[in-house]
Amino acid sequence: MLRRAFAVAILSLGTLSAAGEEFSKTTYVYKNAGGHEIKLDVMRPPDERVRPVILYIHGGALMFGSRGGINAEQLRRYIRAGFAVVSIDYRLAPETKLPEILEDVRDAHQWVRANGRKLLRVDADRLAVVGHSAGGYLTLMTGILFKPRPKALVSYYGYGDIAGEWYSRPDPFYSSQPAVPEAEARAAVGTAPVSEPPQSSPRPRFYLYCRQHGLWPKEVTGRDPDAEPRAYDQWCSVRNVTRHYPPTMLLHGDADTDVPYRQSVMMAEELKLHGVEHELITIPGGPHGFDRAMDKPEISAIFDRAVQFIARRLKP
Repeated sequence: MLRRAFAVAILSLGTLSAAGEEFSKTTYVYKNAGGHEIKLDVMRPPDERVRPVILYIHGGALMFGSRGGINAEQLRRYIRAGFAVVSIDYRLAPETKLPEILEDVRDAHQWVRANGRKLLRVDADRLAVVGHSAGGYLTLMTGILFKPRPKALVSYYGYGDIAGEWYSRPDPFYSSQPAVPEAEARAAVGTAPVSEPPQSSPRPRFYLYCRQHGLWPKEVTGRDPDAEPRAYDQWCSVRNVTRHYPPTMLLHGDADTDVPYRQSVMMAEELKLHGVEHELITIPGGPHGFDRAMDKPEISAIFDRAVQFIARRLKP
């Protein structure tokens, strides 16, 4: 039973248009963490019908990005399909460590459950989670963290293991780029909580520095994966799959230079081992962020397939 009192501050309310189709957008503060307000946007058809809901989690290596990063064409198609979309912010690393980031995501879910039907006009019992890259990682973690579990998960080029050598060792692709000096990297971040940095933020430079030195797991969690490997068990969805894990779709390009394609293959193998309903969609030659090319018919069709995967599982 939900015991925590959640904020219900409405910050903005309006009607927007995507490709000529109107939808409402309302911004709420769903949490106040030590004086830092964390927000979400609720976007939905402009009516009073109670809608099934997609909880959308943005990417950005857990270090940058914000709730406004959802692809406009994808958002339009979600809304056209009859869903409400809740796009959330969460506190970012390295200022905030992974346990608190996961707490934010869990609290966003609880806020939607507490306020869904009356305030948002959504059915939180018919909820799917969608995320891209680091948002895909968080999406896969919601299959463990959320109670009740989501009805479906869709992970675009996400990952289930954050302690592997791909993250804990210098990355060949990123190491081939000009080195980021440590002083520049550290200057790009701070000490106060951050959950919606401006688009011009230099925070991606800190990420590049971490990948060049294999420091991402340590900077995000505050724990050394070599010295404390078992500490990572709780933060790796691939190590926590059971037969109760939600139906999951994994989409990944096999030419991804940021998150190895193998990450989705490993997750699919684990889901199969436990008898969990799942689909792995491989995009031959697909790069990281392959789905940005929504104007390509083959990518558009893959996205529609993901929407159908969600729709089948959110039926009343």
